[in-house]
Amino acid sequence: MKANYHTHTYRCHHAVGTEREYVEAAIRAGLQILGFSDHSPYVFKDGHYSSFRMRPEELPEYVLTLSGLREEYKEQIQIHIGLEAEYYRENWSDYLNLLKGSGVEYLILGQHYADGEYPGAEYSGKPSDDEKRLRAYVDSVLEGVNTGLFSYVAHPDILNFTGEEAVYDSEMHRLVDGVFRAGVPFEINLLGLRERRSYPCERFWKILEPYRCPVILGADVHDPQWMYPAETIEEAKKMAEAHHLGVTEQLDITRLKKHGI
Repeated sequence: MKANYHTHTYRCHHAVGTEREYVEAAIRAGLQILGFSDHSPYVFKDGHYSSFRMRPEELPEYVLTLSGLREEYKEQIQIHIGLEAEYYRENWSDYLNLLKGSGVEYLILGQHYADGEYPGAEYSGKPSDDEKRLRAYVDSVLEGVNTGLFSYVAHPDILNFTGEEAVYDSEMHRLVDGVFRAGVPFEINLLGLRERRSYPCERFWKILEPYRCPVILGADVHDPQWMYPAETIEEAKKMAEAHHLGVTEQLDITRLKKHGI
């Protein structure tokens, strides 16, 4: 593994470590490319501030800090500036306005909430047999990738559905087919694998298997010490191989630029 595009920092309020500490950890691990994708700020119409993401006013300093480190370490590693964001239809135009001219290069889609962070909304990883929430999750992911702005789908199998298997299979077939047609890669999430979370989810990857599409390994690192979890990386590679999915480290990070953002 020579590239990781899924890296957080202390700015999301639930990770530890400065940007510099992550850069130096990546260099020690032998990475050639390090993409930062901290939990994106979002502009909510009701003035809501999320507790698990950076605030809008923190974005300029995030970009400025990473731009400086990119120049400082350019002889040792390639650094890219990104964000991990959800797709929320009602907030999307305001979000794009926030991004314009910010210096952010790429987005990865991490749908931590099915369709919004409204009062009572439940985290996607919480076990639930709610079919409406499952469909809302799939709808949001598909709408997100069809904007053409996301470089890949992070932990696509985060939705922890405990209802009827046939319903899950139907909806995940819809998700996989739509994302595949949009030409957007899927991530095998190393954090979820290492911590034995509900994802990566075997039943999801069985659905993906016939597509023979490339997948990306994402460290989803929230602490510099886990920049390169060697045993987990090998486990993820074996998982991809078992499902006939090739692992790629090539990522299109020009989608925002192509859309003038």
